[in-house]
Amino acid sequence: MKSHFQFLQINLHLEDYKFAILCFVTAFIVTMMSIPFIIKFARKYSLYDMPGERKEHVVPVPTMGGIAVVTGMMMALLLWLPFHYEMQQLCFFFSIVVLFSLGIMDDLRDLSAKYKFLVQAGLATLMAVSGIRITSFEGLFGIYDLPLAAQYTFTLLTIVGVTNAFNLIDGIDGLAGGLGFMSLSTLGIFLTINGDITSALIAFSLAGGIVAFLYFNFNPARIFLGDTGSLVLGFSIAVLCIRLMQVNTSPALPHAPMFILSIVFIPVFDTMRVFAMRIWKGKSPFVADKTHIHHLLTTAGYGHAFATRLICCIHGFILLEVYWLKDIKEEYILLILITFMLIATTVLKNLRVLFKRRPAGGFSRSFIEN
Repeated sequence: MKSHFQFLQINLHLEDYKFAILCFVTAFIVTMMSIPFIIKFARKYSLYDMPGERKEHVVPVPTMGGIAVVTGMMMALLLWLPFHYEMQQLCFFFSIVVLFSLGIMDDLRDLSAKYKFLVQAGLATLMAVSGIRITSFEGLFGIYDLPLAAQYTFTLLTIVGVTNAFNLIDGIDGLAGGLGFMSLSTLGIFLTINGDITSALIAFSLAGGIVAFLYFNFNPARIFLGDTGSLVLGFSIAVLCIRLMQVNTSPALPHAPMFILSIVFIPVFDTMRVFAMRIWKGKSPFVADKTHIHHLLTTAGYGHAFATRLICCIHGFILLEVYWLKDIKEEYILLILITFMLIATTVLKNLRVLFKRRPAGGFSRSFIEN
């Protein structure tokens, strides 16, 4: 059975997705059933994310929702993933266990950023040694095959950078989960098209757990993902992005580096923008403040629900736009992406001014917040 998406020019063989659906549904059910118990446990032992000057919530909220998401993902993979005991597979799941444990410790004790960075760098190196590496830029900037040292360098920077970017963008209800679900679903589809079913099942399993989590995380959130979940989410997306670059032979994706960049572009661009602004002002790039893309909206008075929906819509637009622009040079696509995000962040920063200038008869603030 085939399904043809004319506007995307993709032929999907739906029978290829039967195990993907099983993984998605299994992870969804397990996560959905687990979260109420985690919320109850967190309340019993006062495991809350407490309000603070640099946080958006005003009441204590149970954290470590990532426990349920990772449990759902692992249960789905245990049931439906054909394990081959390959080095890449073993290293990936070892890394997930380590990050999962690191996230729990951080949610409980607030570990130092330096310690977390060293662990992430070690796991990124392990994945590179196992064979998950950026081996080529596929013509971007005229660069094709990379020397081995460059492969390890770019792989380490990518995995650590994307992992932390998703961790940093997890600042308002539903945002990290929403962006993560869209990215994982996209990765799962294109990994399946390219015949890497194992990696696709990982993507769909984590996506299923994230969807169930979002039911409890949409504003007002009943539980937060915590570092327990955001670290695993970012790391998994980074590894799957590199894997898609390695296996891509599909004519539907002739510009894999730029399309894969679009999958993580909002959190990565936002992190780089915020770090650059802090350095420009003479501050440490690692000192937290309220200048991330979601803060631009909440500071202007807009609610979490509106901010999350708007940023996710921008993410969806970027994915479609980069895919549709696949016939132009990748350097031009990168320039368009950067220009678009610079304009978007400027507009978001000035939404309050634009709203005040809206003529009579425009939408009310309460409508926008809801």
